[in-house]
Amino acid sequence: MDTIKINETDNVAVALKDLEKGSCISVSGRSVTLAEDIKRGHKIALEDIPEGSPVIKYGNRIGLATCHITGGSHVHVHNMRTSLSEHAEYVYEPVSCPGPGHSDRTFMGYRRDDGKVGIRNEIWIIPTVGCVSSVAQKLASSCQDLVKGSVDGLYCFTHPYGCSQMGDDHAVTRKVLAALTRHPNAGAVLILSLGCENLTMDQFRQELGSWDHKRVKFLTCQESEDELTEGRALLKELADYAGGFSRIPVPVSELTVGLKCGGSDGLSGITANPLAGRFSDRLISMGGSTILTEVPEMFGAESLLFNRCRSREVFDKAVAMVEDFKRYFTSHGQVVYENPSPGNKEGGISTLEDKSCGCVQKGGSAQIEDVLRYADTVAVKGLSLLSGPGNDLVSTTALTAAGAHMILFTTGRGTPFGAPAPTVKISSNTHLYESKRGWIDFNAGTIADGANSMDEAADALAELVISIASGEQTLSEKNGYREIAILKDGVTL
Repeated sequence: MDTIKINETDNVAVALKDLEKGSCISVSGRSVTLAEDIKRGHKIALEDIPEGSPVIKYGNRIGLATCHITGGSHVHVHNMRTSLSEHAEYVYEPVSCPGPGHSDRTFMGYRRDDGKVGIRNEIWIIPTVGCVSSVAQKLASSCQDLVKGSVDGLYCFTHPYGCSQMGDDHAVTRKVLAALTRHPNAGAVLILSLGCENLTMDQFRQELGSWDHKRVKFLTCQESEDELTEGRALLKELADYAGGFSRIPVPVSELTVGLKCGGSDGLSGITANPLAGRFSDRLISMGGSTILTEVPEMFGAESLLFNRCRSREVFDKAVAMVEDFKRYFTSHGQVVYENPSPGNKEGGISTLEDKSCGCVQKGGSAQIEDVLRYADTVAVKGLSLLSGPGNDLVSTTALTAAGAHMILFTTGRGTPFGAPAPTVKISSNTHLYESKRGWIDFNAGTIADGANSMDEAADALAELVISIASGEQTLSEKNGYREIAILKDGVTL
């Protein structure tokens, strides 16, 4: 198959491989001769599209023609534009969607003393301020000998914040770091502070609330004669505590998976993103939970999600989430549709609507149970929306802080990074999978190649997720790629 028409109402098709000018393609019983070369992932006009008329893909308008486009022509940024504006009206027209189910399926996880479940048993060093990042890194590198037995790893998560911040900006840093401290993938945590920052240790303890003194230790470097020696001693205590945990069978219903895309191309919304959505539906049907974020990449496709909200209250929270993010853009003098990225465009995505309609495919078809603010944690089973930007590192950090045990990260162009939670890279095309075998964990390109159906690929992906939840490492874990980034929106003193 050379092309795909996603929805019967579409007036464009997508090339599944590079096609040459003069080639004749057959789409829905219609023959179309290509007026120019078309690269993989890019759109082809199936009919004449008059100037000002909508370009339809996924059964939705993804933009407007800026000139008369003849059938067989390349449809992209040179002849179409977004139809979005800063203002939109939303009407709640609920549709029936499946909610959480039940399954006897299990994985091998770690049951914590507070009843929570982790899929890793790691020791985390979390600095409260960027000034001690180098200390955290030195402790992490010099104490790797403590990783033994059931301890899966020792990592530090550095960042430049925790001081010279004010108001909500300061509070967000505090909330994210506390949420990471509570994450069940961490069997034990060392909180490292300097001592004079405005995110004080007392403030952090208050944000953290109650904690297990065997699991969480604190070290203030200005109060220590030798922070490296004292830090190692505390890490030794934490390693001894974490080493007491072992993997046991845990119901799949206790698994939470974050959904994210980055470096998308024209096939992302056809292969990898719908595959992630199919997996999301399956996990929820077994009683598990998924989290969908990237609010700016919902613009133009919001209604596809909003009508799946389980109640008017959840719908109102979803609308407020989108409107708040639009105000965030406009308050900084930016337009809401300043997207897609240059790499997205190179891969065949033309407008934000084009990108958004592909992005929301990761949310599958399940009912939306809740809407979370940035730095909030999942509170109900099923599919939750999480307020957060599209930036890869910021959004995957937010997904981890929200409670995701692992993250499914779909991509058409590839990226090596890893979040604190195991990050599963899913390629939208086989070329990426074959050229970046050190990055990509799963190839959704077989769907476009015709080698697998969507259901067959979903079966294989579900088995991989269970294996990773039970201890199999992702490639980003094997490479040692683990990092965080926190959303900053405020004055730096």
